[in-house]
Amino acid sequence: MVKLTAKCIVAGDSTVGKSSLIQLFRSDGSHFQKNYTMTTTMDVIMKTIPIPETGDSVELFLCDSPGKPMFYEMTEVLWDQPGALCLVFDVTNEASFDNCSRWLQRVKSKTMSPHLPGVLVANKTDLTGRRVVEKIQAEEWAVSHGLEYFETSAKELENYDQPFRSLAKAFHRLYQERVEGFRNLP
Repeated sequence: MVKLTAKCIVAGDSTVGKSSLIQLFRSDGSHFQKNYTMTTTMDVIMKTIPIPETGDSVELFLCDSPGKPMFYEMTEVLWDQPGALCLVFDVTNEASFDNCSRWLQRVKSKTMSPHLPGVLVANKTDLTGRRVVEKIQAEEWAVSHGLEYFETSAKELENYDQPFRSLAKAFHRLYQERVEGFRNLP
C-alpha cells in the first residue's frame, strides 16, 4: 500500500467557481457556499483519494489560487513544483476560457517535469441559457493541451468530484510508470 502526495494547483479567473468546487469536493458534496467571498491568498485544502483496485491512495493538496491579477506575484511563489493542475473556467464567460492558455503557461513554468497531469473544468453548466463556450470548443482545446475535460455545476452538485479523482488516478499512474522505469534499469 502506497500513499502518495501531490500538490495540485487550481487556477483560473476570479468568479469561475474554483473555491466552490474545492469546498464541495472536501465536504463530499455537503457544503455549497451561497455567499461568495473572493479568494485573496492561496488556500490549501487536503483530501486523501483512494485509488480503486490498488490499495494505494493519493493525498491531494488542492491549492486554491486567487484569480485577480493583483494577487499573482504573492501566490505564484507557492506554485513551485506542482504535481497536478486543475484549470477552471465559467461556461458563461468567454474571457475566462480564453485566459486558460495564460494560466496553463504560468503553472507549467513552475515545473521541471514534462508530465504534469491536468484537467480543464467547465463550471456553471447549469446556466444553459447563458452559455457562450461550447463543449466541443473546450474539449478540443483540452485535448490539444494534453488535459482531460470535465463539465461541472457546483451549484447543482454535478460532477464536482470527477476532475479531482481523475487527477489522483493520473498522478498515481505516472508514479507507477516511473517505478516501472526504475525496475527496468540494467
